Amino acid sequence: MNFVKLTASTLAIAAVSATAASARDQIRIVGSSTVFPFSTAVAEQFGKSTDFATPVVESTGSGGGVKLFCAGVGEEHPDITNASRRIKQSEVEQCIENGVNLTEVVAGYDGIVIANAKSGPDFELTLGQVWQALAAHGPMPTTWDEIDPALPAVEIEVLGPPPTSGTRDAFEELAMAAGCEEAGGTDCEGEGLHIRDDGKFIESGENDNLIVSKLEANDRALGIFGFSFLDQNADALKGAVVDGVEPTFDAIADGDYPVSRSMYFYIKHAHVGVIPGVIEYASEFVNANGEDGYLIDLGLIPVSEDLMAQNQDAVANLPELTAENY
Repeated sequence: MNFVKLTASTLAIAAVSATAASARDQIRIVGSSTVFPFSTAVAEQFGKSTDFATPVVESTGSGGGVKLFCAGVGEEHPDITNASRRIKQSEVEQCIENGVNLTEVVAGYDGIVIANAKSGPDFELTLGQVWQALAAHGPMPTTWDEIDPALPAVEIEVLGPPPTSGTRDAFEELAMAAGCEEAGGTDCEGEGLHIRDDGKFIESGENDNLIVSKLEANDRALGIFGFSFLDQNADALKGAVVDGVEPTFDAIADGDYPVSRSMYFYIKHAHVGVIPGVIEYASEFVNANGEDGYLIDLGLIPVSEDLMAQNQDAVANLPELTAENY
């Protein structure tokens, strides 16, 4: 008699396949609050235009979504996770350890903006000034004009995302690291990235809409969030100029705006063909972010033709992301 050694991944796939008859009929998606409105729009369109059930989309933050996604295989675990920063290599390893094989798709591009209410003062900032205002190991000023007399003479009060947010990760890597270098800070890849916790920076949860409403109530405060939320609230908010560039759709698309990033979603292989519509939903998302896609109207920056082709190939062939090919 021949015996076959089953890996944890093989057993996990077998377990989820065995429950196919009773599996969920709705795709479950978790992750980034920034990607949430785009993913929700795709889910709604998908539900209207196909025979599949409308997917359930939850805003858990990028880190929280990846943790849920990588926890295991089976209908109690999500099928797709959104992220406003790339999954970390350590997270890929955790996924694989739990029997989760995954494919990476670039959802689109976004800028991280610093904005305030239209009735508030105008801000023109350099990344060095942003670092000086927010760095835990910087000068720790209390008002903006302490950094530069040309800046508004108002208290520093910045509402932003918590450490579990992909926006927070990306802001630290893109804005704080470059600002630290520009301002002559130290350990700009370590402690120089840390944001102060003395009350000048206020963690406002994973709900970017909550930050927007707080800014409307306090026009001297600034908020940090994805460009799409500024775009969707342009009647009430204005973006700060950063390094001489306004946060506009074209400036982000052209790569001129200094705090720009890619966003992603990840597909769980074992749920494809078990939870109905996973691949079809992923295809809808990819095609919705082309030059003529409907996600542009929500402020998502479209991918290039070459990246669109790569995304379509990823959805069709599900190349596995591993720690080795990360």
